[in-house]
Amino acid sequence: MSEATPWDWRVLEASADAPCWIRDSATLAQYCAQWRALPMVALDTEFMRTDTFYPKPGLIQLADETTCYLIDPLCIEDFSAFSELMADSRVLKVIHAGSEDLELLLNSFGVLPEPMFDTQVAAAFAGWGFSMGLQRLVDHALGVQIGKAETTSDWLQRPLTPQQEHYAALDVAYLPSIALQLKADLESKGRLEWVLEECAEQRLSVIDTDPEGWSYYQRFSQVWNIPDVKRAGLRDLTAWRERTCRARDIPRNRLLRNQHLLSIVNRWPLTLESLARVPELRRRVVKDDGEAILACLLGADESAQRNPPEPIVRPLHYAWNKRIKALKAIGREVAEREGIAQEVLLRKRDIDALIQSRTEAGSYELPRSLSGWRKTLVGDRLLEKLNAFENEN
Repeated sequence: MSEATPWDWRVLEASADAPCWIRDSATLAQYCAQWRALPMVALDTEFMRTDTFYPKPGLIQLADETTCYLIDPLCIEDFSAFSELMADSRVLKVIHAGSEDLELLLNSFGVLPEPMFDTQVAAAFAGWGFSMGLQRLVDHALGVQIGKAETTSDWLQRPLTPQQEHYAALDVAYLPSIALQLKADLESKGRLEWVLEECAEQRLSVIDTDPEGWSYYQRFSQVWNIPDVKRAGLRDLTAWRERTCRARDIPRNRLLRNQHLLSIVNRWPLTLESLARVPELRRRVVKDDGEAILACLLGADESAQRNPPEPIVRPLHYAWNKRIKALKAIGREVAEREGIAQEVLLRKRDIDALIQSRTEAGSYELPRSLSGWRKTLVGDRLLEKLNAFENEN
């Protein structure tokens, strides 16, 4: 292949017809050494998570300048060379809608790609479209239509079918060319650094800062006003569920659904018989884990005194609806002016975090998500608007 045509999507598309399999540690190490000499690689993963807490890797796809590769995590024991590639700051890792891929890489291999470039994020900043799926992105950028026939495949089966192999390889075949297009577009608009900053934040968001689930209970804003003892019980119960599900590698809903947690705290059963009467609670859960569930409730009073639970953030009063619309209007105006998706510029969670930053003195502070490039673009205007609301009172 001539030097004039690296990352040619047509060459990589042809390679996807017969992708190169990597099935042993030594071969993986050899290729990783080659890939670390490149400016970028494209990356994707396939996994299964139907009945487990953690995703189970079924396949890792990678594309370099000329070839699509399928890396078999079911055969390879030593991924240290791959982890070193992911951590090599000289090699840009291109992914698409990579949040789940990042979670898998972190949980399975203990590494996150650095630096990374998410083409779905980049497309939104370039004004191509918000939350573009790979199909739509490939069609938009290259005029190529690809299918989704193998989306729900069993990626843990072996051997994979030829259709699975081809589908998986195509997931990375087009990404290098699209990434180059997006980078050029973003550089011309002065937004490439925005995207790299956003991708860095995306990496950080995957890191689990609460592995034992002690703060999970704060998601239940609908019960923000329950007494301290019940709040402690809810905290301890959700933390127990988190630890148990991780240890057994089962989904949270397999043990207790969120609604089950709320029903238990509302009814506050103190015997197995009363626990069994909680609506829709499976008998197997009562039989196997009933005592542990009751222990969280029976010990809630002592737990609340020993370790008082943090408050659950109160939902915003309906009077805020009009004000939130005004804040969103600022985001919409700036997004239209800049030609980027409003959902990227100003998200609901950003507005919520900004409003919840209010101090007793009535001042507000920009949350981390509205700092950086967003601060001068929209953050400062939002602060001004909130201060104006305060002056109206």
